[in-house]
Amino acid sequence: MKKIFKLFSFFTMAILLWSCEKDENRITFEGGTAPAATSTKTGTIPLTFATSGEEAFRLDWTNPNYKFTTGVSSQNVSYTIEMDTTGANFTNPKKKSIAISSSLSKTFTQAELNDYLLNTLEVKAGMSHQIEMRVIANLASGAGLLTSNILKFNMTPYAIPPKVAVPFTGHLYLIGSATPGGDATGWNNPVPVPTQEFKQVTPTLYELTIPLIGGKEYLMIPDNGSWSNKYAVGNKSLAGLADGGEFGYNLGDNFPAPAASGTYKITVNFQTGRFSVVKQ
Repeated sequence: MKKIFKLFSFFTMAILLWSCEKDENRITFEGGTAPAATSTKTGTIPLTFATSGEEAFRLDWTNPNYKFTTGVSSQNVSYTIEMDTTGANFTNPKKKSIAISSSLSKTFTQAELNDYLLNTLEVKAGMSHQIEMRVIANLASGAGLLTSNILKFNMTPYAIPPKVAVPFTGHLYLIGSATPGGDATGWNNPVPVPTQEFKQVTPTLYELTIPLIGGKEYLMIPDNGSWSNKYAVGNKSLAGLADGGEFGYNLGDNFPAPAASGTYKITVNFQTGRFSVVKQ
């Protein structure tokens, strides 16, 4: 019995020693230091069409120096620059995110910033806006998220031509099998007005609330009664396009309507070249 007990004690001690040795050899992540962001310019950033190709400023940041128990990490570090309006706390769904593979700097041209302001953040041209930027670092595995300090700027975007030409008539109409239409097919042209005419909200923004027939298609035309020109999409089979996306002038495919019939609000933004379809 004593012999068995001694053998049991020996094996127990061996297992404990092996376990301790294994714990000592385990590689663990010890974190890093949040990147420190700086800019070559602060305060008001000049943006003009005449100097649009010139550098606005350069954003720099430090390496977070991620560490493991074995020392400084050799894994690749990825960065994301976030740009948002002051007060939104980077929760704005329209905020601009710029992926950087491994560099520790990013140079912005005036045209680049102007495009982000007008077409991503969708702020008004000709007005001063308070803008914030920060840098987020993480390892290639997605671990170790670290956020830099926030840099603040004042920017006034200049007006640029819309991405899609606005209706030359100043009017926009909806036509197609997804619409109530003027006949059984819905493709009768001209269409009934005002029920299928968009409201012009701004020179580049149009809206229409209308019943749509699920699973059908439609187009937008600038001249009621004419098939000379149309607004359409490049590929109607793109996933999610029924809810919105990019459109253009005289493209080849019809807009796909949502799968479910109902009343929808269609918003068409010629400045950004995007539309949205929201159930009411």
